[in-house]
Amino acid sequence: MILAAGESTRMGRDKALLPWPPTPSAMPPATQTFLSAAIYALSPLTEMVIVVAGKNEKALAPFVYATAAVLVTNPEPDRGQFSSLQVGLREVLNRGRDAAIITHVDRPPVSAGIMEKLREAFENAAVDKWSVIPEYGGKHGHPIFIGREMIEVFLRAPGSSTARDLEHENRERIEYVPVNDPLVVVNVNTPEDYQALLSQSTALEHQGSSKA
Repeated sequence: MILAAGESTRMGRDKALLPWPPTPSAMPPATQTFLSAAIYALSPLTEMVIVVAGKNEKALAPFVYATAAVLVTNPEPDRGQFSSLQVGLREVLNRGRDAAIITHVDRPPVSAGIMEKLREAFENAAVDKWSVIPEYGGKHGHPIFIGREMIEVFLRAPGSSTARDLEHENRERIEYVPVNDPLVVVNVNTPEDYQALLSQSTALEHQGSSKA
């Protein structure tokens, strides 16, 4: 499930539609976006990818349907991100599923290797663990894997709640998995954040090429 209902006020344009991955300056701009890249990253690990939109529903719809994902709309996106989370999780249950992978559209997808590591940890977690969350540099990130028990925690909570507070309240039920990918803790909120991410990604690509 991808939360994509924000208005991106600090960015100045919809973060879901930011081009990704970056391409060298000599090449045409990337045709993928944060949204489509996130859908492609989640698709191999789940039976369906649900995208929660808000007022940007019409703008996101072509990207969602082109990638065979499911589009649901938060009728009250002004209530905040937690309301979008609850809308998406209700859709998960309505479609007969009892687990979910959750990420935000304002961050680049992590590598397939990290996704597999998190899925393996979730599938092999002890019965008293309701969620698996990646950890990098002492910070908790995304995507998060949650089971039915954690879904119910989120759905029973009042609309004024935050996912972070509920995570802290239930941290004994969460397995934190250390990973070596800094992208799990990246947030892109401003044009400066986006440019820094592009520069970082380009530098890493050049570093990899030089080693090869």
